[in-house]
Amino acid sequence: MSYSLKIVLNHEEDTQRLAQALAQHVQAGVIYLIGDLGAGKTTLTRYFLQSLGHKGSVKSPTYTLVEPYKINNKEIFHFDLYRLNDPYELELMGIRDYLDIQDALFLFEWPSKGGDEIPQADIVIDIQKSDDELNRFVTLTLPTEHLYQTLQEQLHD
Repeated sequence: MSYSLKIVLNHEEDTQRLAQALAQHVQAGVIYLIGDLGAGKTTLTRYFLQSLGHKGSVKSPTYTLVEPYKINNKEIFHFDLYRLNDPYELELMGIRDYLDIQDALFLFEWPSKGGDEIPQADIVIDIQKSDDELNRFVTLTLPTEHLYQTLQEQLHD
């Protein structure tokens, strides 16, 4: 069973707040980031990694497909599959080597392009732009009621 939490991001500070809340409770597993170009997937990822303790820039792995991070002895992999033509390309680039790392955190932008080569998500973050593109409507699909309740309390105060 999964739990769906809907929030509105009116400002970039709201995106940062969401990232900070997630970072407090999620340090391992698979997160899918869904949304159109410019929806804020990489921005959310940047704030999330910074909230976990990353110092330095966070660049989109659009051309490299994956950007690895080691934060506080934790392995984190940020994948951007936008330019992927065939999911099998992930196998050729050695995705299994990444996925075999225990207790790692995997962030996948454009997961639909990964097909069966990527694991199922523990958390799905769907970011949709408003018609005027000023606000973002976010739907978080969460694996536990506890995480749902905790984030709801933190984000809806």
